[in-house]
Amino acid sequence: MAETILEQLAASARVRVAHAREERPLEEVAAQARALPMRAHAFASALAGEGLAFICEVKKASPSKGVIDPVFDYRAIARAYEAAGVDAVSCLTEPTRFLGSDDVFRAVRSEVTAPMLRKDFTVDPYQIYEARLLGADAVLLICALLTDSELADGLAVADELGLDALVEAHDAAELARAATVGARIVGVNNRDLHDFSVESHRAVALVEAAPQGALFVAESGIRESADVRGLSAAGVDAVLVGEAFMRADDKAGLLAAMRKEAAR
Repeated sequence: MAETILEQLAASARVRVAHAREERPLEEVAAQARALPMRAHAFASALAGEGLAFICEVKKASPSKGVIDPVFDYRAIARAYEAAGVDAVSCLTEPTRFLGSDDVFRAVRSEVTAPMLRKDFTVDPYQIYEARLLGADAVLLICALLTDSELADGLAVADELGLDALVEAHDAAELARAATVGARIVGVNNRDLHDFSVESHRAVALVEAAPQGALFVAESGIRESADVRGLSAAGVDAVLVGEAFMRADDKAGLLAAMRKEAAR
């Protein structure tokens, strides 16, 4: 049976971690990360503010769409987000299918003051320590990739460094697992990461199944301002929007339109 896209991305991440460990052992990277001042959970604070919060994404490509932005002036994109007053920024560092990198993350970090999510396929605590060294405020933990023990370990490492963890689920069972390990921010991805199909109402359908007290993020398939109205009405705390902002010539205008629609 052929590997799913998610399995391919996870396998690639494991290879990257193995190579990184050869260059810098876990003990060294962990010590460097622990030596930095703890982050102040700014990502969670940004999502917990009044009204629907917007996490705008920086990505060049995706497995389903291929190259989204051939020019990909990521510094200019970051400056546009900063000028628009974005609540948080997500930046892809996955290199094989999303064409991201740590260098792009560092460059975006230098341009924005908003809290940043390192968007990658976390398969090892090593990547969480890396994220702290990159200046991230949050990391992504995907339930479909990790056991309960691995999720708990990832949350513990993030807490140790003052980072937030966006724990991503795709169904009620995975949300229950997120609750069991104590996730404080959960995301429901409207995109199925096994085949990258989109079910636009998945997040709304699963709001009621979210862990009590956890911040709820809707991810993927949010293309225009009208899409956020139902999400806001359903009680979603934040939306993560990638392709729509990457394709928009007027990013500030689109964000303003989405904010207006969410407030209706």
